[in-house]
Amino acid sequence: MKFILKFFPEITIKSGPVRKRMSRQLTENLRILLRRFDPEAKVNQEWDNLEVFVPGEDEERARAVADLLARVPGIGKFARVRAYPLASQEEIYEHVLRAWESALAGKTFCVRVKRTGKHDFTSTDLERYLGGRLLHETGAAGVDLHNPDHVVRLEIRHDTVYIVEHTFPGLGGFPLGSQEAVLSLVSGGFDSTVACYQSIKRGLRTHFLFFNLGGLAHELGVKEIAFYLWNRFGSSHRVKFVTVPFDGVVNEILTKVDPSCMGVILKRFMLRAASQVADGAGLDALVTGEAVAQVSSQTLTNLAIIDRASTKLVLRPLAFMDKGQIIDQCREIGAEHFASAMPEYCGVISVRPSAHLRLDKVEAEEQKMDLSVLEDALTRARVQPIDAVMRDVERGVTQVPEVQAPSATQVIIDIRHPDERELKPLRLGDKVAPLAIPFYSLNNEFPRLDASQEYLLYCERGVMSQLHAAHLRDAGFNNVGVYRPAEAKNNNANIPEG
Repeated sequence: MKFILKFFPEITIKSGPVRKRMSRQLTENLRILLRRFDPEAKVNQEWDNLEVFVPGEDEERARAVADLLARVPGIGKFARVRAYPLASQEEIYEHVLRAWESALAGKTFCVRVKRTGKHDFTSTDLERYLGGRLLHETGAAGVDLHNPDHVVRLEIRHDTVYIVEHTFPGLGGFPLGSQEAVLSLVSGGFDSTVACYQSIKRGLRTHFLFFNLGGLAHELGVKEIAFYLWNRFGSSHRVKFVTVPFDGVVNEILTKVDPSCMGVILKRFMLRAASQVADGAGLDALVTGEAVAQVSSQTLTNLAIIDRASTKLVLRPLAFMDKGQIIDQCREIGAEHFASAMPEYCGVISVRPSAHLRLDKVEAEEQKMDLSVLEDALTRARVQPIDAVMRDVERGVTQVPEVQAPSATQVIIDIRHPDERELKPLRLGDKVAPLAIPFYSLNNEFPRLDASQEYLLYCERGVMSQLHAAHLRDAGFNNVGVYRPAEAKNNNANIPEG
């Protein structure tokens, strides 16, 4: 199968050298990602587009490739096409008819032709020829040039005809790695999740920094969501996940700082710690999920005081977004259920926060603290490759027995996201179809199931199923295990790391 990819429009208006650099970066990113899907996949770089070829023509495989391409920063839109050698208009029509005949019956349509090269006909000539014959020979309802049910698209590039079967929207943004790397402060909630996504989409290689304020459940949840963001949108590049234990800093703030300053001082200490982590990694910018006026620490006055704690550039992608927009975008990228189910942590809670602090007061309050707690936290920081995070999560929870060949009495529960289930259905042969309970609904739905049955959780890589099965066992449900077919283990063993 073949796909033609168009660049994000902002790439096409760059200067020649910048456009070439971004095109090369996008090409390399795609080659890395597609090689994992099929070692024989190929990416060809052209001036105004990229061509992707993947062996095979079945629809499930095509949907999987389209899903991958839709998540790669730098692509404006892309189309699945069929390519034929350029011949007569009659032969072009026969190809178009085979592709569109069934779809046009009873529908309105128009034909759009785009050409590159020298030909003995114009684009308009071919549009009229194809449109006239399709109208009379397919049972179409009519030609509508303004609001048709279908647009029959063709591209002619010199001596090749491409018939567009389906057009897809791309992610947009710039190719990952075409900009500098950054360190993103992530808590796992809606704001930091969307800020990380925006950073990745803009082409910034985004490392993750998590401040553990005293809860294992929160840490595991943040690792889960960071891995999801990287795996779905940024896995062409390796990044790090850094955990800094911040319970000592929180304790100092709670016991020694005036309540009106607690939130701002916590943010200042986070920026100080983040700056030192960034210095060690050679990074010049930090990313946060703050939005202007969302809470008292995010007024312009307080944000300015927070920024004084660091000399690093602080990027705030959500600065002018409202909460509803942030949640909507979190939902669009498939992360809403992660963020909404994120465990709460015991942070700095002030009943009398000030929205307009003075720098001298904040600095005076900080002098009451034992500032060595920050250095102590940094010495206990842990740095991991992002692709090792979920393995670490798996090792950190109770191991649940895995079953490769379930018995007739065991019920399989597919806990994957609904989009993932639809893209790659779990097939069990003659066995009863699995229950579909996404991971984010397990805590509520599992207690309602028949307690006399034994249940096996399934996900593609086996990590999420282990994590959630362990959670259920810890909650007292001993009738849960993990379904781990042998072919899944073998497939995962061949996935390159990073």
